[in-house]
Parts: sequence; C-alpha cells; structure tokens
Amino acid sequence: MRKKVLLHGPMLTRSGYGEQARFALRSLRAHEHLYDIYVHPVNWGQTSWIVEDSPEHKWIDSLCHKTRDFEIGGGKYDVSIQVTIPNEFKNMAPINIGYTAGIETTKVAPAWLEACNYMDKIIVVSNHSKEIFLNSVYKAAHPETGQEITLRSETPISVVNYPVRAKKAAKEFELELDYDFNFLAIAQFGPRKNLPNTISWFMDEFKDDEVGLVLKTSMAKNCLMDRNYTETNIKQIMAKHKDSKCKVYLIHGNMSEEELSALYQHEKIKAFVTIAHGEGYGLPIFEAAHYGLPVISPAWSGQNDFLFVPQKDKKTGKVKTRGLFSKVEYTVAPVQKEAVWDGVIQEDAMWCYPEESSFKQQMRSVKEKYSTSLSRAKKLKKYLTENFTEEIMYDNFVEAMDISTGSKPKESDDSQKIVML
Repeated sequence: MRKKVLLHGPMLTRSGYGEQARFALRSLRAHEHLYDIYVHPVNWGQTSWIVEDSPEHKWIDSLCHKTRDFEIGGGKYDVSIQVTIPNEFKNMAPINIGYTAGIETTKVAPAWLEACNYMDKIIVVSNHSKEIFLNSVYKAAHPETGQEITLRSETPISVVNYPVRAKKAAKEFELELDYDFNFLAIAQFGPRKNLPNTISWFMDEFKDDEVGLVLKTSMAKNCLMDRNYTETNIKQIMAKHKDSKCKVYLIHGNMSEEELSALYQHEKIKAFVTIAHGEGYGLPIFEAAHYGLPVISPAWSGQNDFLFVPQKDKKTGKVKTRGLFSKVEYTVAPVQKEAVWDGVIQEDAMWCYPEESSFKQQMRSVKEKYSTSLSRAKKLKKYLTENFTEEIMYDNFVEAMDISTGSKPKESDDSQKIVML
C-alpha cells in the first residue's frame, strides 16, 4: 500500500524554498507507485506566488483539492515532509521529515537543533549545511532537573543536491545591452548577498572599460514600490562612480523559467558573479554553471558541492577535487549586526567576507582570458549534466527520506524547552 505523504511548504512561491518544495514534490511524483501525495502550500516571507498556468501548477492545484477532501473526510497521513526553517517544524504525522536549506554561517541556532531533534529525519541541500548542524554544540540546562546537558544534533541528516533542469529559452525575451561583454548577478538586496559591494567593486575595476553588469534583483516584492526602492539603492551606489564607462543594468520583476533560461543563454552574458557571504546551496550559481557560464565565486558554503569536480590522479590513483571556477579569496568573520535574526542567525555566528582585490582580479582575468575561463566552464557543465540529473537526484531524495524504518517523533512541549547556559 502506498504511503500517504503530506508535503507542507511554499511550493507555489518564487523563492529558494519554493524551488526546494517543488523539487521535493517532483521527487515524490517520480515515485508515485510508492507515495500517495498531498500538499499544504504556504507563504514564504514576502515573496510573490507563481501565477503561470503551467501543467505543474495545474497538478498542484489538483493536489490541493484532493488534500482538502481528504482532510474533510478525516484522513490521516503516514508521513509529513516540511519544507521550511527548523523553527517552524511541527508534529504533523507519525513520521516527520524536515527539509531545510540550513544556514549560511558557521553556527546553527539552539532553537534549530532542538526543533530538529523532535523530527525523525532531516534533509539538507548541501554538505556545508550538514557540517554546520553537526558542528554546532551548546551547553544547556535540563528543563526538569536543571542539570547541565549538551545540546547537539541527534536526528539523522542526509544531503540531497538539486538536479539540472534544462528549460527552453523564451523566444520573445528581449534584453538590449550596449556592450558585448557583460557579467550577470542574480540575488535579492539584503545583508547576505553583498550586492552593494558587487556593484561598487565592478564599477571601480571597469571604470575605463566597455563592460556591463546585469542585475536580476529586487528587495522582496516585485511591485512598483519595490522597483523604485531597488533603483534608488543602485543609483546611490552608482553616484560614487560618475565617470565610469562601464554600465549597470537592472532586471526587476517576476521571470518565468523560460525567461531565466534565455537570460543565462543571452549572447552578451559572458559570466556569472557572486560575492555573497554564504549560500545554503546557491541555485542561481548552479543554474549559471549548468548553462555553461564561467562562475566567479568564493569557495565557501553550499556552492562547493557543485563547483568542485572529483578527479583521479593518474599516478597515485587518489581522487581529489578541482574547482572549475574563478575563486575569490575571503576571510571568515562575525556576521553584520543587521544580519542577526533571533532564533536563526546567531550574533556570534560567522560567514565569509570576499576580498575586494581578489574579486576585481578574477573579474579582470575572466574577461581578459575568456577562452580559458569558457573552456573550464564547459567542463563543469559536462560534469553537472552527467552527475546531477533529475533521475539521480529524485532517487537520492527518496532514499534520504528512508521512511521504512522511521520511529514515532518525540512530542514537543513548549513548556519543557531547554534553558541555554
């Protein structure tokens, strides 16, 4: 008999967690002979919802109706998969699986560890996320005895990466660029993505060059007010570089998968850049890499799972990894005060700070030695195409669920929370 699985997550939102939820849903659908699928679509912060009338959207809508009828009839689930941050994990079924991007810093908050320890399984998107969970340890007091205890991750954790999903490019996508060589950055404005420095350092390095930087960005919402606010932020940065010959372009608003595909494949988009302080996985970086764009990035956090390729030494036979991207040097230091998020990003947590000189050097190198960078990017694309297929990753996700041996989750009682020392 098929397991009745409830997927609770933002599968209809335009967000990283939204794509994560859709990936989980596609994994289950690829194994429908094993699972009877139900869904609880939820919001994700201030991100907008997908409105395109696609076959997948219609299927999710049908699952919503099916779920409503099932719950009205008193139906019970065998398994819940909850796609969110651990603060929001709940006991929703006999077996509960938490599927989270994890954290981009060096430390998981105590509340996350405690919440995860009430779950039966945890799935994360990168080895960085798993390592941070396992390396985060705190001293705490037992809620009943007051005795000192050690709080650490106790629930099994599995890593499942995203797959390559080739999409057709939109035929009517238009992007007029003045120069033939343009870098691309895709990220929201905020402390973690480090976009102000991305813009400023680019303009400083290429002030005398006919080079462009295309920014697909927003603050949170894809509305007119958001666009005006985003434009104001960018113009304030650009005002400090008035005499620069280089140009910065803003793409704001929702883009379909086909439009994003066209953007990555635009003949004048030559490389992808990021100097974010950290990534759970780095989906835009991954997408740029599998479309064959040279990538400029720090070798820190989630993107390391796909930017490094295993290679066997012909003499020793040992397998080592080689980065097929342009590495930006960095230091690790405490997060900015404005990035601290109670119960999520710890005040004493750290993340990477890319070095200005290294970023400029790598951008310049990619432009001046483009054939070398492109050759390396093609090797990375080939590796991703062969090893990150949908079939492989869907199977990996179902294997990571491992629900056949799951045990009933421990009851969570808010009145019995541990006390941090």
